[in-house]
This record gives sequence, C-alpha cells and structure tokens, in this order.
Amino acid sequence: MVSSSRSSDKIPAEKVSDYDRESEVKSFDDTKLGVKGLVDAGLTKIPWMFIEERQTTVMITWGSTESPESVPVIDFKDMDKDAAVRTQIIKKVGEACEKWGFFQVVNHGIPESVLNGIIDGIRRFHEQDAETKKEWYSRDPQKKVKFNSNFDLYQSRMANWRDTLGCTIAPNPPNPEQLPAVCRDIVMEYSAQVVKLGLTLFQLLSEALGLHPNHLKDMGCAESILILGHYYPPCPEPQLTLGTSSHTDPDFFTILLQDQIGGLQVLHEDQWVDVPPIPGALVINMGDLLQLVSNNKFKSIFHRVLAKHVGPRISVACFFRGQQNSTRLYCPIKELLPEGNAPIYRETTINEYLTYYYSKGLDGNSSLPHFKL
Repeated sequence: MVSSSRSSDKIPAEKVSDYDRESEVKSFDDTKLGVKGLVDAGLTKIPWMFIEERQTTVMITWGSTESPESVPVIDFKDMDKDAAVRTQIIKKVGEACEKWGFFQVVNHGIPESVLNGIIDGIRRFHEQDAETKKEWYSRDPQKKVKFNSNFDLYQSRMANWRDTLGCTIAPNPPNPEQLPAVCRDIVMEYSAQVVKLGLTLFQLLSEALGLHPNHLKDMGCAESILILGHYYPPCPEPQLTLGTSSHTDPDFFTILLQDQIGGLQVLHEDQWVDVPPIPGALVINMGDLLQLVSNNKFKSIFHRVLAKHVGPRISVACFFRGQQNSTRLYCPIKELLPEGNAPIYRETTINEYLTYYYSKGLDGNSSLPHFKL
C-alpha cells in the first residue's frame, strides 16, 4: 500500500529534490487497488504524487468564478415529430458548439431507469471485493475491458483522484462474458442506448455545420466508441488535487452522464464555470477532432473535475471517435472552406492523433496546436 509521510499541506521545499515520484507511482500502481484502495486504508493525507509539482509551495483554491452565464440546456422533446422544433434544436446545438463547446440535453430518449442503472452498475464494480476487482486491473491497450487508475499515470505531473473502468464497445464489442458480471447487463443496455443517441447527435451536428445529416457519420466519425466509468472517492485533502486535470477530449464528441455530486467545470471566457447536475440530463461536449474537421467552427473546450470531501462521485463518459487502425485521413471539411478561408489544420489519422494525445497525458495543454499548418 502507498503511504505518505507528509506532515503538512505542502511539500517542504527542501524535500522536493529528494522526492522519488517514480517509486511512489509504481508502488501505487502495483497495488492494483486504485485511489479507492488509499481511501479504504484510512489515509488522511494524500500522497505527494497527487499534488502537482508547481503547487508544492502554495495551496490552490480550485473553486469556480461566479458567471452570469451557464452551459446551455437543450430540450430534444418532439424533435422527431415536428420539423420546426428540429430546426430550432439544430440552431441551438450549433450556437452551443460555437460559443461553449458544451451543452446539456434533456428528453434525449434514454430512460431514467437506464441512467440510474449504469451509475449503480459502475458503483457496484468499483465497490466490489478488492481481490475480484484486481483481476480487471490492466494497462494493456489491446484489452477491450479493463480497470485502472489514471491512464497517464506515468506521464502526468500530477495523478488524479480517480479510478476508471473502460470498455471499448465499437467497432468490435466485447462478448458478454468479457464484461464484469457485476455490471454486465446494464453496460450492454446503456451502450445500445447511448450509441443510438450518438448517431442522432452526429446528424444534428452535421446539419448545424450546414452539411448533409449523414456527413460526419459517413466520414467514419462514429466507428469507434469507448465508455469510461469513473469513480471519484471522497478526498481527505481536495484543495490539493483534482478529480480530473484540465483537458480537452480526444474524440469528435463525448456524451457524459454525471451523478448528483457535482464537480464538473468548463473553462468559458477564461473563467471556470460549474456544470450543475440536472436529473435525467446528459452533458455533451465537443472533442478535438470535431474542432479540427470543422476548422475551428465548433470548439473543443478545456474542462476538469474537482476533488471533493464528499463522495464517491460517479460519471460515465462515452467517447465517439474514428477507428484507430484506419488509414483514413481527417482534415478540415472542404465544404466549410469557402474561398479565402484556408484550412487551419493538416491531415492526420486517428492513430497519429491519439498517439500524440496519450504520449503527453493530461498536461493542461491542447493537442490541436501540434496539428496546425
């Protein structure tokens, strides 16, 4: 078990040079128990590996700034019954993607029982017997289903207060027996429902860009889908770390279900703005790849999750992106480049983009500048 000999809220300056982060990280990873294992052991001070090096002498307050604006909430009710309603929804989606890169959606078609069920299923997985859960622990990128803590544990400056169950559900979904028994049925049910919603969103986004409804789908944007079930245990020192560091997403868009604990924030006009949980709602955010193919029309925005004394916080994120093993090239869509409007980004494959994104981890910087012309 990882231990911490800190006797204060800050790493003493004279100790920083002696601190062996690599050893602490490996010791933590070898437990295969994740952050929850630390909490279960009764830890009252978080290990140094969870404190960002640049914050070793100053305690940071992570709170949001009061903002007169909030992330838009869009109601999908009657979208498929009334053409005028659909037109208005497309307009609202486009405006939200251009201004915020985020919106919440209600009346999206996924039953509340399924939403509650997947939250409970992810909780059951993370709170099951530790020895059973250990069997799922892996950092093998080829595994379709795996549990670990911090995908970028060995690259990041600061580990996040978060454990994750990951399931690749497309293009080749796992067999039912490859899923943990404790959440197998609900993962399969939620996956089917969220994929259906995702295809609807691709149509709306295509139309909001002034394209044919199937344009983004026909580009292969929906061919690879990853679901991550995050578990954020209560943190004894939430002012010193984060649940998830500031980042943008490595996909076309993400569908996020969050429980009622809260903690998600989006960076809007240089201010951190809370994304309050709304019962039954889903959070939709644009990813880097959509900003790239839309030539900056739709924005991939920085967001983060605060650590909290209360918990656990549970969320389920579904990432829609093209196939990593495909040679298909992605670049700004030519229909979005009228005369005089030059492309901002060069061509890239999904594999090249993801390789770069994962090599640097959640370092607080966007991956997009690397692909600019």
